[in-house]
Amino acid sequence: MHQASVGFHCPECAKRGRQRVYTARALATTRPVVTLVLVAINAVVYLLELTVEAKPPIPLGLRGVADLGEAAVQGVLYGPAVAAGDWWRPITAGFLHASPIHIGLNMFILWQLGILLEVPLGRINYLVLYFMALLGGSALVLGLHPDTPTLGASGAVFGLMGAAFVGLRSRGIDPFSTSIGPLIVINLVFTFVASSFVSVGGHLGGLIAGAAGGWLLFELAPRLRNGKVVAPAICAGATVALFLACLYIANNPL
Repeated sequence: MHQASVGFHCPECAKRGRQRVYTARALATTRPVVTLVLVAINAVVYLLELTVEAKPPIPLGLRGVADLGEAAVQGVLYGPAVAAGDWWRPITAGFLHASPIHIGLNMFILWQLGILLEVPLGRINYLVLYFMALLGGSALVLGLHPDTPTLGASGAVFGLMGAAFVGLRSRGIDPFSTSIGPLIVINLVFTFVASSFVSVGGHLGGLIAGAAGGWLLFELAPRLRNGKVVAPAICAGATVALFLACLYIANNPL
C-alpha cells in the first residue's frame, strides 16, 4: 500500500491515479464557449428590442409586437410574413424575447444545459443540434399556428432538454434520477396549462427535434463505423431540411 494525501492506495490504484497536467489550452476546450456566445447574442438582441423603436407601416398581424421594437417586428415568426419572402424569421424568432423574465429563464436553462452538453458533443455538433431544435420548433409553430406571432429561444432550449434526456439514457443513467427528467415534465405541464400565452408548437417541435438529434449523436454515432462523421452529417442535413420545411409550410398552410 502507498500512503496518499487521504488514506492509502494499492499500487495499481496509485498508478492509475497519477496526476494529469492540464495546459491552459486544454482547459479552454472544456469551457462552453458556444453556449456563452448564444447567451450573449440573445442578450444583445433583447437590448435592440428595447432601444430601437418600431417603424411604421407595421403589418396588421404584427402590431401586437410593435411595442417590443423594430427587431421583434422584423424578426418574429409569423407565417404570412415568411410566405411573403421573410425567409429569416424561422431562425431570428429564436433569438427574440418578450420580457426580462422570458429571456432570463431561457438563458438560465440554456446555460445549465450547455454546460452539460457542449463539451461531450463538441462545439460544432452542439451548435448544429441547437439550430436543429430551434427550427424543429419553428416548423411545428408554422404548422399549427402560422398566424400567431411567436418568439423565444424556448424551442431550442426544449430541444437541448430532449438531447440531454437521450444522452443520459445512452450512458445508463435514469434521467429521472437527475434534474433533467423532472425539468422536462414540469415544463411540459406548464406548456399545456399556459397554452394561451406559451407556444405549444415551439416547445413540442423543439423537444422532438432535439431528442432526435440527441439520439443521432449519442446513440447512433457509437454504433456506426464512421459514426462521428455520419451522425453529425445527418443532423446537419436534418437542420437544413427543417429550415426548408418551414418555408414550405409557410407557403402551403395546413
